Amino acid sequence: MNPIVVVHGGGAGPISKDRRERVSQGVVRAATVGYCILREGGSAVDAVEGAVVALEDDPEFNAGKCAFQLVNNMSAIQHIEEEKSRAEKKESKDSGGKGGTFNSPKTNHFLFFLAQTPHCFLTHHGAAQFAAAMGVPEIPAEKLITERNKKRLEKEKREKDDQKTDCQKNLGTVGAVALDCKGNVAYATSTGGIVNKMVGRVGDSPCVGSGGYADSNIGAISTTGHGESILKVNLARLTLYHMEQGKTLEEAADLSLGYMKSRVKGLGGLILVSKTGDWVAKWTSASMPWAAAKDSKLHFGIDPDDTTITDLA
Repeated sequence: MNPIVVVHGGGAGPISKDRRERVSQGVVRAATVGYCILREGGSAVDAVEGAVVALEDDPEFNAGKCAFQLVNNMSAIQHIEEEKSRAEKKESKDSGGKGGTFNSPKTNHFLFFLAQTPHCFLTHHGAAQFAAAMGVPEIPAEKLITERNKKRLEKEKREKDDQKTDCQKNLGTVGAVALDCKGNVAYATSTGGIVNKMVGRVGDSPCVGSGGYADSNIGAISTTGHGESILKVNLARLTLYHMEQGKTLEEAADLSLGYMKSRVKGLGGLILVSKTGDWVAKWTSASMPWAAAKDSKLHFGIDPDDTTITDLA
């Protein structure tokens, strides 16, 4: 089985000229990290973790260092909330999610421990306490703040309609899917959430079946877009359902994204890899930075019908 990794940097509106090169470099770097892990015999889980950590460490993306800030009557610096999930499906089911304020890029370690408990999902203080007990390092919230997002938060607060849901604004997530040489697939999805969100809001990213899904009998998917819309249609599992019904990857992606757009007026995107090594990146938002690495070739793009292909070293 030829390994493959695909990453996305989140569904988005038009990306400004000054950011396009940095965003492209970010997704390319993440895909390269994941592919190198696979090429050296690493697992799909290790590959998606490595790729997503690279995106979390890049301030251009809404995850990790660039997590959106919450609305609260206390200091914004004290209220960064990040949501992550990772899932791997082999012969037995193994999935987990985390929501809350415990910020660590090595979330896969947390989920590895969580898989040894009878639970699939921990949130807030419970997640923080469990992760600390397992020795997962905590990252101070102030390290996750950028000037760009501080300014964006203040702008949102000044707007009169800041309580309205704007699907065009709230689309950012990062994610990765991978197929390793043993035929196992995995996904990882991470986000800083939506700007000016209510404290306690849980989005789609940590919810298995919405923010992503993986089953080595079918494939793996990571989604991005308006979280509430993704949750309402269970976008990730819906897409794999279409594949189970015999649809191609392109057809499955178009059907599920089209359903979300027509049914709940939700915009977004997804990356998808099948058990046979086929892959696709699709979106209904204005843009979605993505990159894929397979057979020592790197594919990447931002806009529809705009793909660059280069050789990997």
